[in-house]
Amino acid sequence: MSGPHSLTEQLRRFSGGDRLIAQEVLTAVMPKLHQIAVGQLKREHYHAPVTPTELINEVWIRNLRKGGWQIKDREHFYAIAARAMRQVLVDFARNRLAQSRGSGELPQSLEQHHHEVRDTRNVAPEKVIEISDLIDKLEQNDPATARVVEMHHFAGFSLEEIAEVTKLSPRQVRHRWEKGRDWLKDRLSP
Repeated sequence: MSGPHSLTEQLRRFSGGDRLIAQEVLTAVMPKLHQIAVGQLKREHYHAPVTPTELINEVWIRNLRKGGWQIKDREHFYAIAARAMRQVLVDFARNRLAQSRGSGELPQSLEQHHHEVRDTRNVAPEKVIEISDLIDKLEQNDPATARVVEMHHFAGFSLEEIAEVTKLSPRQVRHRWEKGRDWLKDRLSP
């Protein structure tokens, strides 16, 4: 694990079904996953029912551990992980909305039952769901812009980091971010 190529190779082996390397991969990617999770939770503007570590664990349990991700390289892995984190948070928001509407029994994650008592006065799950749905629509029309918005807004990547990951110039990334941000603002309900 001396460099990005060795991590890339480990991720490829893991996505190819090598479960013996899972702990090494998790140890190697944990710092960046934690950074992404912190960014995700800060951007949600509500008290999510999980900590950054629990969000990572939820993504690992739901997705990574099962395999099936075709990982091209480490940047691709982090983009996929950010999307998975977004989906976990959207699922929590949907569950919270369903619970507030009295829909009955909710499916719970392994960690969720420990956090049901958290303060939820500032919760805006509708916005989390709305933004996620809008990004999905943007992806249908402009996948490159949607990826930049998702990486910046949800995953907390700086525009410079996005340029490095996507191999776009900083100017192209900034243009896509501004375009996507404006697109979202025009469509978000007040």
